[in-house]
Amino acid sequence: MVSEDDSGNTLQAQAAREAPQAQRECRPALIFLRGELMAVPIPLERDKVVLGRAVEADVRVNDFRASRQHACITAERDVGTDAVRYKITDLGSTNGTQLNGQTIAEAFLNDGDKVEIGDHLFRFEMLDEIDREFQQHIHRLLAHDELTGLLTSKSFFSELRRESARAEEESRPFCVLMMDLDYFKLVNDSYGHLVGSQTLEEIGSLIKKALRAGDVASRFGGEEFAAFLLDADYAQAMVAAERVRSTIEQHEFSAVRKGSSGELKTHRLTISIGVAAFPDDARDPIELVELADSALYRAKRSGRNRICAYRPSLAATEKVLSQRRT
Repeated sequence: MVSEDDSGNTLQAQAAREAPQAQRECRPALIFLRGELMAVPIPLERDKVVLGRAVEADVRVNDFRASRQHACITAERDVGTDAVRYKITDLGSTNGTQLNGQTIAEAFLNDGDKVEIGDHLFRFEMLDEIDREFQQHIHRLLAHDELTGLLTSKSFFSELRRESARAEEESRPFCVLMMDLDYFKLVNDSYGHLVGSQTLEEIGSLIKKALRAGDVASRFGGEEFAAFLLDADYAQAMVAAERVRSTIEQHEFSAVRKGSSGELKTHRLTISIGVAAFPDDARDPIELVELADSALYRAKRSGRNRICAYRPSLAATEKVLSQRRT
């Protein structure tokens, strides 16, 4: 039985718990439920946000069924209540905008509504700070390789397609690197799979440090890695590739697992790299990956621990790798 004093204390405690929740600021966001950026929360921080295929769209929808400027979401304040509501408007798109399964010209959005543009599906949500952190954490788990922290191959291709469209639009060069560790099976056979996993984790960190801050690196699976470098031509990509190659060749990897009390031992590794360039070799991003992969296998066949360009004649001139433009 709760006494009057206890009851008062209970009500005060409940009010204290509820107060912070009432004060939490909720902000609008679109959450990707289907498409290239699965689970990514896109904050709607402007009064007008344009969704579409164009590079200049506020929310880029990399989908051939999406129009360049497909739809927009606007914030409108109710004069009577001073409450802000969010309205989605189709911008005369070719294939239409769907809200909760219905094609619309314009409509107000409610928390939890689902918007479909082409093959991409978004959910409109009002998120507080905790919700936003949770969504970002989920995205990181889905988009990044758990062992190395680099992008997964699926996320890599999503980023590559998006950035290659931007490079095409702005006439900016970029290059793709395909990388494979040499004789990595010997590491697992000699020191065990735990040391092998530990080595791959270090490799991910070394590759990331060797590239520029804005370059994108990925673990393709096993001991194969990839990267793309924006604002870099063939010669500059060769500089970056050499930085990766030499960094790994010079590094001493632990041959005992972390936490082991055994004698400290180290082992060495090398890496082979293939390079292909946009637009010199191809304009299609997937074809560029295939061409870089072809150059990688040429590096393997010619002795390993080396870099091969898909077109060696175009990679002959040395250039400093400049900082990436944003």
